[in-house]
Amino acid sequence: MNVLIVFAHPEPRSLNGALKDFTVQRLEAAGHAVQVSDLYAMLWKAPIDAGDSLDRDPEARFDASQDSRRAFASGRQSADIAAEQDKLRWADALILQFPLWWFSMPAILKGWVDRVYAYGFAYGVGEHSDVRWGNRYGEGSMAGKRAMLLVTTGGWDSHYSERGINGPMDDLLFPIQHGILHYPGFDVLPPFVVHRTSRVDAARFASIQQELGQRLDDLWSTEPIAYRQQNGGDYEIPALTLKPDVAPGETGFAAHVKR
Repeated sequence: MNVLIVFAHPEPRSLNGALKDFTVQRLEAAGHAVQVSDLYAMLWKAPIDAGDSLDRDPEARFDASQDSRRAFASGRQSADIAAEQDKLRWADALILQFPLWWFSMPAILKGWVDRVYAYGFAYGVGEHSDVRWGNRYGEGSMAGKRAMLLVTTGGWDSHYSERGINGPMDDLLFPIQHGILHYPGFDVLPPFVVHRTSRVDAARFASIQQELGQRLDDLWSTEPIAYRQQNGGDYEIPALTLKPDVAPGETGFAAHVKR
């Protein structure tokens, strides 16, 4: 299988760097092909702007969505965007690896999503009508592929528990897992999270490697998070709200996961 790792940490000698190296070695040892997009090493340009479209009128007002649509449709995106889209087409599985900074992904990784997820590639795909609202949330260009987050955080696991002060980790990661990954069709696996990164000694690192190694070995057999499919019958279209008989009484993120 083909695996793309999008890596967002500025220090290759960090814990994240060591985990990325271990992940590559483990996957390759199992016979998988691996590509790594090391965003800091690539000097990835994070902001989406007019320069992402090669042929746009310099006098025209910049419109992020419409400029993206025209550039993607005409094959006139900047080369770095097109290269990352080709990697996503090639990949059977995607791993987004990053430290949790201020309750989200680093800006450079968000910028990768903003620019690579072009209109016509990751969104704006499919029929929009009274019976369907595009190919998204379980359908789309990434359907049939798997995705997993590999996340590190300095906080304790209890800080991110159901009653922890930082909020449940599943809730914090919901916009990434459900929005960025499930939206264009990925089957999203439960995240691999490493807490208290400043307290990782040799013994704990060995334990983390063992746990992560098992997750990587099981990358194609692990049951995905049971997010509801938008066009699967659970939602009113075009309102895109859950039907009254689906998860009655439930609200918020949890209502969009089948129990």
